[in-house]
Amino acid sequence: MTRSTWRTRIGFILAAVGSAVGIGNIWRFPWLTAENGGAAFLTVYLLLVVGVGVPGLIGEFVIGRRSNRNPVGAFDELAGRWFRPLGAVALLASTVILSFYSVVGGWILRYTAASTTGAYFTAPQEYFAAIDYGLGAVGFHVLFLAMTVAIVYLGVERGIEVSTTVMVPGIVLLFGALAVWASTLPGAGGGYDFYLSLDVAYLRENLFSVLPAAAGQALFTLSVGAGTMLTYSSYLGEDRSLAADGTLIAVLNTAIGVLAGLVIFPLLFSLGVSPGQGGPGALFVSLAGAFAELPYSRLVGVVFFGVVLLAALSSAISILEVLVAYLVDEHGLSRERATLGTGGLFLVTGSIAALSPAVFALLADTLANVVLTAGLLGFLLFDGWVLGRLAREEYARGAGPIARLFELPWYYAIAVVLPVFLAFTLVTGVGGILGIGISTRGAAAVAVLGVGGAILALRRHGVPG
Repeated sequence: MTRSTWRTRIGFILAAVGSAVGIGNIWRFPWLTAENGGAAFLTVYLLLVVGVGVPGLIGEFVIGRRSNRNPVGAFDELAGRWFRPLGAVALLASTVILSFYSVVGGWILRYTAASTTGAYFTAPQEYFAAIDYGLGAVGFHVLFLAMTVAIVYLGVERGIEVSTTVMVPGIVLLFGALAVWASTLPGAGGGYDFYLSLDVAYLRENLFSVLPAAAGQALFTLSVGAGTMLTYSSYLGEDRSLAADGTLIAVLNTAIGVLAGLVIFPLLFSLGVSPGQGGPGALFVSLAGAFAELPYSRLVGVVFFGVVLLAALSSAISILEVLVAYLVDEHGLSRERATLGTGGLFLVTGSIAALSPAVFALLADTLANVVLTAGLLGFLLFDGWVLGRLAREEYARGAGPIARLFELPWYYAIAVVLPVFLAFTLVTGVGGILGIGISTRGAAAVAVLGVGGAILALRRHGVPG
């Protein structure tokens, strides 16, 4: 079976940016920022994008392009069946994420339709509370999932590449215009203070609650750890610079995320809504109320939520593609059958999340952070201690002179520094879920011992690097 490829470099870049941007930046980022101290969260998040996200993204690219396979098949191809469980973690992460992601996509669909009548204008908070969960949410989740399945069904070139080439520029243009408009609103200054003025005391006191949330968001928004970028890079040619493409994708993605905050928080403060009250509905409450004050408010609402819908679709199709690629590569299914089969899986899991706020919160605010961190930790240890020199060789293929300067720093970062950090974040995050108080020293000790043990195990079974 001939494997799909990207037709153009810009098609790959925009597809990857679309996967990374999605509603992770437009919906999840403002919500988590509001719940974790505003600028304190933003500061930690930006540091983690640069220090963890970009090297991790390149590390995932290395595995994908080196193998030309899906997450499970990639590890089998490169080092044998013993490593297939590393890819299974990515499949689990993709399943967790799309199970709640399609519910949010359903919310966006509903708001797009409701904008035609202005149904949410007069009482935005009450409207969201009335439609967020229940049978209606299930119905719109199913509609959003059907749109996602249809695009993936068409394939890499005709479906994913064509759709994201249109979606991503539209997202950027509209959000730029909204950010300019939001700056003119009364009370917007309070939003900028919350979002951009760092409270060092807050960060010091809450670092170990902010850190797992910021790490999870950095990985979520760059689509690393779930096998999405591994799958997309498996369709790449050998002449691309993985470092250049990864850095560009991260910069564009982060810029759009920061831009989303420059829209959401001025709007929240101008409406008199406390950021921490927004929760998962922060995007909908803030913008829905703002649109009511605008000329042509219904048209603006349709256009805005229509573009957010494009962003949601661009991410959802990338997540679904991970599972589809696995079924096509490993089990010989046709793309059509694989797409419809995985669509059926998410029809069930997403419906459960749409009916239960507790299940939704467990998936979106807890499990997503844990599985993404665990996934990337496994990927980087594999790069550093199984592939070894082969990972450096793959990094260097197509790289320009500037990218080559960072080859050794990148390698040592993914082999030692980042695994210890990710393990520390994983320990503190799991400890928080279980309600176990873990000291900084205790978490660090567990992280170092865990990474050391993993390295010994990998070297025993691995390919000499």
